[in-house]
Amino acid sequence: MNLPPELTRVIELTASHNRWRRFECINLIASENVMSPLAEAAYFTDMMHRYAEGKPGKRYYQGNVYTDEVELLVMELMSRLLKVRYVEPRPVSGTVANAVVFRVLANPGDKALIAPVQAGAHVSHTKFGTLGALGIEHIELPFDLDSWNIDVDKAVKLIEQVRPKFVTLGASVYLFPHPTKEISEAAHAVGAKVVHDVAHVLGLIAGERWPNPIHEGADVATSSTHKTFPGPQGGLIYTDDEEMYKLVSRYVFPWFVSNHHLHRLPATAVTAIEMMYFGEAYAEQIVRNAKAFAEALAEEGFKVLAEHLGYTRSHTIVVDVRPWGGGAKVAKLLEEANIIVNKNLLPWDSPEAVKDPSGIRLGTQEMTRFGMREGDFKEVARFMRNVVIDGRDPTEIRRKVVEFRKNFLEVRYGFDVPKELLERSSIKIPMLL
Repeated sequence: MNLPPELTRVIELTASHNRWRRFECINLIASENVMSPLAEAAYFTDMMHRYAEGKPGKRYYQGNVYTDEVELLVMELMSRLLKVRYVEPRPVSGTVANAVVFRVLANPGDKALIAPVQAGAHVSHTKFGTLGALGIEHIELPFDLDSWNIDVDKAVKLIEQVRPKFVTLGASVYLFPHPTKEISEAAHAVGAKVVHDVAHVLGLIAGERWPNPIHEGADVATSSTHKTFPGPQGGLIYTDDEEMYKLVSRYVFPWFVSNHHLHRLPATAVTAIEMMYFGEAYAEQIVRNAKAFAEALAEEGFKVLAEHLGYTRSHTIVVDVRPWGGGAKVAKLLEEANIIVNKNLLPWDSPEAVKDPSGIRLGTQEMTRFGMREGDFKEVARFMRNVVIDGRDPTEIRRKVVEFRKNFLEVRYGFDVPKELLERSSIKIPMLL
């Protein structure tokens, strides 16, 4: 029979997206990554159809003999990888993980201190997102532009003055580690807890290239599992505090999650094992690439921020593009050249500038996973200069980008699908090409 035209269109759109983003673009979105072939294979399983409300061994549905074991394995593997006692893998996103912890620690009308929005706080930390939805008042911590970080002395005084229920550290623009130890000491002195959102740097923590905030005094960490940690989209909460873990687990279900999307659990487990084998090399190359990329962009004429601090210690780079029309215009021009970035607020922008901010944000983690190294990112910087500074036709540069990308199609720092596993199981990767 002939396929309905609507069905044909859906398949065409999906296949076009896969070709474009997976094989023809240079992806520099700092919050994205790709799974390995084996993690993808583990993701596309019957578990995506099933329900498992509750905790392993205490489900409200039958049929979870194997999903229970997988969930317990994820908890064990992530605990070993992060060197912590307790892991809660059921939040379906980093934002949901934040919501759970925020609600555990505060009631509507309570106060929380957060990193400034323009300096990189995730929207879920703010009155514009999850914190506001929970009715918790957000008060911004002082930010020091010279150190591109929270001003510790002023922050301590603010903590003493406000006496918040909790302080949130971590960010979506996360160039340098936040002062977790100093902030935790001040927070604990007034009976407050410290939540550290490590969504962007979880893979760097696993690869021991970024400090683990739990080891520096934070009470609980929240995360997603698909940025520098190259797993499936999902959320995570971890802590060394048994009472905190028990409270978090009681709030995850039934307050914030019903079924927790079981097919992401085996893929998360595979990625955790990959990070045990390849995580240090991967994290090291991410950071080396970010530093080299930032230097190359500066040499090409871009205003890369935090130059006096070495630009970055993470996967993220921030560029002030006001001389070329601002973040919205530049991000769109680069997209036309198949270079994918996002517009981003900078510290001097007002929150209302979110639709047309001063900057763009870049991340090296995905293209590092496809094998790019320092010299390759210098070539990317030249492509960006051609489009943004030289004003060349983006379609002309797009052809060069597509040709360049052909050198980087294979996922590195992970496991392929073993042939013997394919022969013994029904695992397939139904990628539309």
